[in-house]
Amino acid sequence: QVQLVESGGGLVQAGGSLRLSCAASGRNLRDYAMGWFRQAPGKEREFVAAARWSGGVPDYADSVAGRFTISRDNAKNTVYLQMNSLRPEETAVYYCAATRMTSAVRKAGVMDYWGRGTLVTVSS
Repeated sequence: QVQLVESGGGLVQAGGSLRLSCAASGRNLRDYAMGWFRQAPGKEREFVAAARWSGGVPDYADSVAGRFTISRDNAKNTVYLQMNSLRPEETAVYYCAATRMTSAVRKAGVMDYWGRGTLVTVSS
């Protein structure tokens, strides 16, 4: 069992920045890849970024590449999402997720565990 708790959401103006955190706990965390997803009202949940505890090249959705950065602190079992140059259309609930299917981290359907999400509101 893995528990995920997101934090760091809030209200920011367009062009601003936020850093989200995902604190993970449970067994065999290093077996999982960690992903960030978001869901705007009336829309499907979509992939944002992913990383592995073991390292390697992070993965980003095209829409956020160059503006968002995913990172991890293995000592704290925490994954971060630094979001810069935020846009109003990126207002959404942001979720942290974990999957053992490390080759399919873009797919929400294969995630084994989810956090409850944190709301990010970007004002224009």
